[in-house]
Amino acid sequence: MSSDTTPEAVRLVAIRETPLDVTEVLDSLDEDVDGGVTLFVGRVRDHDGGRDVSGLDYSAHPSALDRLRDVCVEVAGRHDVHGVSAVHRTGHLDIGDIAVIIGTAAAHRGVAFDSSRDLIDTLKSTVPIWKHQVFVDGSDEWVGTP
Repeated sequence: MSSDTTPEAVRLVAIRETPLDVTEVLDSLDEDVDGGVTLFVGRVRDHDGGRDVSGLDYSAHPSALDRLRDVCVEVAGRHDVHGVSAVHRTGHLDIGDIAVIIGTAAAHRGVAFDSSRDLIDTLKSTVPIWKHQVFVDGSDEWVGTP
């Protein structure tokens, strides 16, 4: 689904090389009508697949921001939410850095939880953002490439 207009429920969509801020996402979802706001914060961990990770880099295809916006619109259309936000980081990230923050807001917690899981899972499976992991032993791998 691609659209020139963004539904009112889509509040914040960004891909940036600067550090991400949980407060920015939470503030974008601040409405008195909502009883449930769910955030997911994805951080760089120090291991993957039994191997020690030293850091990583995220790269985004030029279409990634449009696809991320489309995903937010799709998720808003599938759930009874009042707010959907997603920001993803690109560039070099160290262990502990925030790579992605998503959030949804709804009248009830169940919808907020369900829509947040849908949002992060759909983002991870369809938005062309690729992770280049570097391991402590000097080896590396690309994750999420076509």
